[in-house]
Amino acid sequence: MKKTLILLSLILSACMAKMPANMQTVNGVNADQYLGTWYEIARLDHSFERDLEQVTATYSLRNDGGIKVINRGYDIKTQSWKSAEGKAYFTEPANADGTYKGQLKVSFFGPFYGAYHIIALDKPQYNYAMVTSGQAYLWILSRTPQLTYPIKQELMAQAKALGFATEKLIFVKQANQVEYEAGRHVVH
Repeated sequence: MKKTLILLSLILSACMAKMPANMQTVNGVNADQYLGTWYEIARLDHSFERDLEQVTATYSLRNDGGIKVINRGYDIKTQSWKSAEGKAYFTEPANADGTYKGQLKVSFFGPFYGAYHIIALDKPQYNYAMVTSGQAYLWILSRTPQLTYPIKQELMAQAKALGFATEKLIFVKQANQVEYEAGRHVVH
């Protein structure tokens, strides 16, 4: 039990680590527009999403003004759906125009919170986003199950410039995904 608590403390410390100086969060995030379902396009590997495909994050408003988070994915090893429910809150008060700085704290268990930093966002449409909680964690999200190749490349270039190990990105399979193979689009 003691080892588990120590490990949990180390993981939480890593999640709450300060962002590097060269990394800025997006300002002017419209919370209402950010709500809804996001598809996970790519991520850096970590144990809590290992073997998951068709991963989505759905955000909705909580009664206390926070954000309800439901992460869902299909575990290819157990052939079953997994989900986790959490809560998130912006860490700074709203700007004068009602928007926020893209820094949130998120919790999936008890009083323990991890960082959630929006470091890229397609404004004003909110079609894609790039999120991190420090150098070891990175997610590329989209409102649709896939992103066009040029946008993926642009986000990966931004991530690489910020020091992320983009060569270790895992591209998440989504249902009915169209892939570009051997000069043609293929539906899987």
